[in-house]
Amino acid sequence: MTKRATILMIAVLSALAYTANGQATPQPTATPAEPAKTNVRPAPPAAAEPFDKADIKTMAAKCVKFETEAGDIEAEMYPESAPETVRNFLNLVATGLLDTTTFSRVVPGFVVQGGNIWTRIGGVSLALGARARRTIPDEPNKILHERGVLSMARADEPNTATTNFFILVSSGSHLDGKFAAFGRVLKGIEVADSINKAPVTEEKPEKPVRIKKASIQACPAPSVQP
Repeated sequence: MTKRATILMIAVLSALAYTANGQATPQPTATPAEPAKTNVRPAPPAAAEPFDKADIKTMAAKCVKFETEAGDIEAEMYPESAPETVRNFLNLVATGLLDTTTFSRVVPGFVVQGGNIWTRIGGVSLALGARARRTIPDEPNKILHERGVLSMARADEPNTATTNFFILVSSGSHLDGKFAAFGRVLKGIEVADSINKAPVTEEKPEKPVRIKKASIQACPAPSVQP
């Protein structure tokens, strides 16, 4: 092949690498090999808990007692207004998941917040972590957020409540109809007051008060819903 023929062949091949509008033609790429398949095990079903099938009457007869480092707090439940919230809460107590957790958030003059499973003594297992992330539906209701009321904490997004709850030490009318109020303190509101008045930094207690044990007991008298 002559030198002129060689130059002509190179020019032709170069022209074929471009489209009519002068843009480079995408070059083919090798198809990536499919990743090796692994045996994917389905997540185990949630374990049954004591109050999964409890009716309203059964749940309404149950009160909760928190034995804390600052004293005892006893509260009644309002399943008529927030049945799934109360069911979830009673299950947390009955299975011991709130034991050794702390009131990890305090807003002075407003609320004390507990139920953070990640504050438990001894760490959190995979199963416990999965339980801590289980969400429940929002149940806003007509119970007013007044002093002594228990309500579920959640993120800004709806239906994100898990295990965190708060006790109001003053009124919070801006929460009415938005958050799931589900109970009220019967005894020990002064304990919540003392937790609320302890030193905090940006809503984090300098020395978080721990719930030594949470337990379920029969209410001393039929609860009267407001």
